[in-house]
Amino acid sequence: MGVIIKQSIKGTIVTYIGTAIGMVTNLFILTNYFTQEQIGLTRAFVDAGLLFVGLAQIGTNASIFRFYPYFKNAENRDNGFFFWTLLVPFIGFCLYLVVFLIFKNSLAEIFSQKSELLVNYLYFIIPLGFFMLYQTVFETNSVVLLRLVVPAFVREVGIRLMLLASYLLFAFNCISLTTLVITMCCTYGIAACINLGYLFSLRRISFKPNLQHITKPLRKDFLLYTLFLMGAALTTAIVPTMGTFFVSAQLGLAFTGIYAIAKYMVAFIEIPYRSLGAIANPHVSQTVKDKNFAETNHLIKSVSLHQFLIGSLIFFVIWTNIDLIYQIIPNGNDYASGKWVVFILGLSAILNTSLAIGGATLGYSKYYYYSLFFTLLLTITLVIMNIKFIPVFGINGTAIASLSSYCLYYILLLSLIYWKLKVIPFSWQQLKVLAIILVLFLINYIWKQYITSTVTQHFNSNIWILFLEALIRTAIIGGIGFLSVYLWKISENVNALIKKSKI
Repeated sequence: MGVIIKQSIKGTIVTYIGTAIGMVTNLFILTNYFTQEQIGLTRAFVDAGLLFVGLAQIGTNASIFRFYPYFKNAENRDNGFFFWTLLVPFIGFCLYLVVFLIFKNSLAEIFSQKSELLVNYLYFIIPLGFFMLYQTVFETNSVVLLRLVVPAFVREVGIRLMLLASYLLFAFNCISLTTLVITMCCTYGIAACINLGYLFSLRRISFKPNLQHITKPLRKDFLLYTLFLMGAALTTAIVPTMGTFFVSAQLGLAFTGIYAIAKYMVAFIEIPYRSLGAIANPHVSQTVKDKNFAETNHLIKSVSLHQFLIGSLIFFVIWTNIDLIYQIIPNGNDYASGKWVVFILGLSAILNTSLAIGGATLGYSKYYYYSLFFTLLLTITLVIMNIKFIPVFGINGTAIASLSSYCLYYILLLSLIYWKLKVIPFSWQQLKVLAIILVLFLINYIWKQYITSTVTQHFNSNIWILFLEALIRTAIIGGIGFLSVYLWKISENVNALIKKSKI
């Protein structure tokens, strides 16, 4: 677990640098210079690309993690494994490109009433999806080689800087909206090329497949797994972007813009798992292959605990300062209706990122085919609940649909994993984390009742004074939280890192 922690920390540092850039872009540049509808367009456009990627890669990411241990051979350049990671998603891309072209008019009809601006750029989703697809494939190839930091830098910093430059050019009327969409496509193309160049520098990839290495049992297993993932991709690709499209279709791009800003705040909670999960997945895959389920159990408990810990603390910081955040960002009042979206999606993000490693474990086992049932259940539940909840609760409805669907999904999924593999991501330490977070919320409530209210009365709600007070409050209460984690010995790894930092 030490290697996983070190790699994930490096990746997380890079990610937070990118997040700082993203925070300036989304919370200050876009809200200041873009209309709600234009923000909604950029969010829906990117999510449409992500949806295309999720479908076209037909589970390539999961396949890479699952089958790389069978090809791994540094001297023989991993027996041409890289070739297959290029071929399979290309086939998927061609397949779904045909599907997209067939149903393009139907898609346009769905969004034409509330989100006509998105319809104007539907064809641009094709190059965007292609570049996103291979940027993801190249990054995953780096991850299984335990080279996480460079592709993470490209994804989190490089792409964000290029997008920021594009947004600024549009904001100051240097380029048109159509040119902005084109530059967004080119951004992901450049990122894909950089990741490919980095893979070449590692001298492990080969475009020549070693056909002799592919035995009949391995070929059969790969084909069955890929066919299964083609079905699973229909659901797993839809789930992360479903909220954006339901809001766009039922409420319009202006509400999509409000939803996008709220969802961006929640994304902070998911950041640690991008690195922690990415570096842990190859290790989990290896332990499952070796049938070392005791080690598998140890790994997923540790990953789940650390993600729950850091995710909960980030959620605490965001929610206890949510009103101030909306006051600080330009035109914040126009986006403040997304406040409860932040709260509900925040809980959903904590749940999903803390337990996702358990679901991944099932995918690496011989029982992977059960995953299709659960992803279908999750997708169907999300669709039904979005249809029911959005007309009743508005923009909050899609967040409620997400949280309730994930609760049902993980209750059933983790029950099966424990039954079949005898592994479970839960531990008693997580109850300790929950207790600490609840106490921190209580302390924050008392502080606001007596100190924040006094500061507000004396300084007439001066925004800079309120910001300073929030900074001091968050630092003190957060410090109490970290001290509690250390003294209660929640995590051996965290305590070890703290002791090492004192030296």
